[in-house]
Parts: sequence; C-alpha cells; structure tokens
Amino acid sequence: MRTDMRKNSKSSWPKVIARKWLNIPSGADEFQSDYAVNGETGDRRKSCCDQDYHSIVPENFSEGWLTETAGGIKPSKSMPEPPPVTDSLNLRMFVGTWNVGGKSPHEGLNIRDWLSSPAPADIYVLGFQEIVPLNAGNVLGAEDNGPAAKWLSLIREALNSDQSDKELARCYSDATEESSPSSLQLEQQASLKPRTSFTDLLSMEDELGEEDFETLLNLNSNSSEEGSPSPTYMSGSPARQHFCLAASKQMVGLFLCVWVRTDLYKHISNLKVSCVGCGIMGYLGNKGSVSISMTLHQKTFCFVCTHLTSGEKEGDEIRRNSDVAEILKRTKFSRSFRDLRQPFHPENILDHNKVMWLGDLNYRLAPGCVDTHELLKKNNWQALLEKDQLRIEQRAGRVFSGWEEGRICFAPTYKYLADSDDYVVQTSNSKEKRRIPAWCDRILWKGEGLKQVWYSRGECRFSDHRPVYSLFSVHINLANKLIPTAISCPPRFSSKSALSSACGAKVQAEELLVIPGHKAA
Repeated sequence: MRTDMRKNSKSSWPKVIARKWLNIPSGADEFQSDYAVNGETGDRRKSCCDQDYHSIVPENFSEGWLTETAGGIKPSKSMPEPPPVTDSLNLRMFVGTWNVGGKSPHEGLNIRDWLSSPAPADIYVLGFQEIVPLNAGNVLGAEDNGPAAKWLSLIREALNSDQSDKELARCYSDATEESSPSSLQLEQQASLKPRTSFTDLLSMEDELGEEDFETLLNLNSNSSEEGSPSPTYMSGSPARQHFCLAASKQMVGLFLCVWVRTDLYKHISNLKVSCVGCGIMGYLGNKGSVSISMTLHQKTFCFVCTHLTSGEKEGDEIRRNSDVAEILKRTKFSRSFRDLRQPFHPENILDHNKVMWLGDLNYRLAPGCVDTHELLKKNNWQALLEKDQLRIEQRAGRVFSGWEEGRICFAPTYKYLADSDDYVVQTSNSKEKRRIPAWCDRILWKGEGLKQVWYSRGECRFSDHRPVYSLFSVHINLANKLIPTAISCPPRFSSKSALSSACGAKVQAEELLVIPGHKAA
C-alpha cells in the first residue's frame, strides 16, 4: 500500500510541472471559505486549519444558498439582529499587504500591530507575498499550503480575540463633541489630545475644508508616531463582532484572504477567484496576481494582490508596467449557471464597481538620486517620493491611469536587515544585496464611493519588508438595490459530475463544497 502511494506521488510530480509550464489551470477557480448553509442533512467534514468550524453540503443543493432568501446562508445564533433598512450603507474596509520574505509564521507571532487601525473595520482584505520561498520546488512543484493555513489561523485569532474589548468600549465612550476648528486650533489641539477617533474624523469632514481636513489627518497620524497616547482599534465594537473568512486563494507565494463581519456574510454573493502568472516564461507563478471578486449588496468588489517584477536597474519599471497590463488583460472571472440569471456579473478587473490593488509592486527610486542617503537621514520622504518610479510612470500615463493612491507619510518599506530597523544600504558590512530603500509595498484603488482615511505601515521586523495598511470608508447606495425575483431551481448535479467537468465553475469552501455550473459563452 505504501509502495503504491509513493509511486502515485512520484508519477504525479511530472504532471504538476507540465501543467505549470504549459499554463494549464489546475483548480485555479477554487478557494477556501467559511459559511453556514441551511439544512441539517449532508456530509460534514471539519476544516484542516480550524478547530470549531465545519462545512455542510445539503442533499438538495441549489443556487439559492448565497442569496437572502429562505434557502440562503443562515446567520449563526450569535449574530446580532439585522439593522433597519436604509437608502445607503457606510462600511469601513481595512486593506493590508505584506511581503514576508519566504518565512512561515512562528507560533505566537504578533500581527496585531499590522491589523491595528484608527477604527474597527467591517471588512479585512489581507494580501501576502512570498509566503513560501520562491525556489524551483515551490514554483514548479505542488503547492505548499502549510504556511497559508498558519497565516489564516493567526489572522482568525487576532480578529476574533477579546483582548481589546475593554479598550474599545473606553474609546467609543470618549467620542468628542467639538465644533469645527481652524488649522491653527487643530495643531494646538493635536499637541494636547490623543488621536481623534475614526467616527469623529468622518463627522468633521463635512464641516472642515479639504485642506483643514487633511491637516487633521496628518496631525492625527503624527501624534501616533511621536508616542502620544493614541488608542488604536482592532476588529469589533463595544458589542463584539466576529469575523469569518469570505474567501482565500494562494498561487505559489502569493496569498490573498478576505474577512467580513459574520452578519455581512449573508449579503455576499458571486465569490470568484482568478490567478495570473507573470514570472518565469511570462506564465509561472513566482510573480503575478491573485484576485478575488465578490458582490456585496449588489455592488461588485475586486481585490487584486500582486507581486511584480523585481530589480532596480534602469528599464525594470517598464517590465513592471507590462506585468500590470498583463494582469488587467488576463484576469478573468468564470461565469456559472447561476450567474447567467443575474443582470450583470463582471468578468474582468475593471468591470467592477470598486477595485483594490495591493501588493509588492516593486517600483523603486529612479536611478541617479545621488542624495538618497542624506534625505533618508532627514526623513525627507516627500523629496524622495519625487524619484518614485510608480508616481513617475503614473503621471506619464504609462501605468495605473485613473487609479488613486493616498499620500505617503511613512518611511520606505524595503529593504531592511533581518530583525532590525536598519536598511541594508546603511550597513557597510552587510552580505545582503545593497538595495536602495524604496516604497515597494503599495495600495491603490479605483471606483466611486471609496475614501481613504488612513495610509500607514506597521513596524514588525519579521521580514525585510514592513507591512503596509490602509483604512477606507466605503459608501454603498442601497436605493437602487435590485430585489431578487423567485426563480426555479436549476437541474441537480452530483459532486462527481461537477468535479469531472473541466469547464465547470468550481467553488471550494474549506476544500469541500462545489457549486455546479457551466462555461461562460
């Protein structure tokens, strides 16, 4: 028996390599997700990475499991009552990216610094690069899912822990009730008070002019850097909210996961994933993108986690521009039988209402910046950013035309010595590649109803990159939300027939659940 298993393992290895080299999709549209489906019967299997979560496949499986109908996703008993119906919805979205340098997280790694934000979020979009070393075995061979499972476990624990409940309750009770101040008053208040809460910032925005509002944001950020008593928030509120995994997907070292409040999950549908390899031979997954598409309250969202071509030689920025163009061109979201009954479902990135692009974009400082070291010593980030390749290329219209990025008020995120606050270039005896510090890790967005409120970086020394995160206010108009009409159930398919169909749109939830469908026209 063991001999047969070894033979099967050895014989499958060439197949894996052949599929990758020939760019033949293998489970490219499958992903992991938490869910609770109505129905008491069906096969049950515990997750490989969670202790208290399981999946249920009902016998009479139908298309309605993701809709807000009697056959849809059933909220758990701990879910709060749904809020009253309004014409609009304002959510907070945390977006973070981190190149972890091919290192698997050790037990007890504290990621709360990275996941901390000026206010609790409703949605967390977290992208990783190099969760496994980018060696030949990982690029050409079978996927190593071990590190991804560890990251999911750490994130779940951080988002759903009760450690910050008391602090949250205290911070919520300290909301300020002040009238609109002037820029001078803002500066004076900032030196005397802790950071203003996220809710207060939004309430002041309409009262203040754009310049004063930006001043308040900057002072709010600076107060944290200078060590003033500035409370930060983790997930939840005084009435603790828990988070579930909407979807996660890995391609070699790229890993993207989306977490949502449990009471929001029932409003999510049309979860899709797409992977694009831009690495070796222009197709392998050592570089490229992982994208997740979803619909929330009839608004379409797309999250794109990327790792672009590296290098700081002149002309390398052109290769990165080419990667972006390839990702936009080749990212396709499959359509299932259920999608054909929907009025519209986006098939590519730019078809979505709201798009987040995050990752290690690898844009460096343009060659010839002779005073880099002096500007680094003076923390003169704005002068250094004038040489930032991404901004130069974007202003010239060669990449990310029409996309937005917030103001950068933090130090370059790459390249650091291991477990140190020193850049490699600052240490003469370092054996590391002497990379010039740069803002490789970025977050951009496109679409209406998105407003960035925070853009910063974490200080964890786990890798040679520093993590970057941003907090967004997301406005969703519910006035024109479509009311789903009753439709007949589609023909029943068995799990085996769905899996054996190469053209079927497959959705895997905790490596088990399959939605049957057919290829888009």
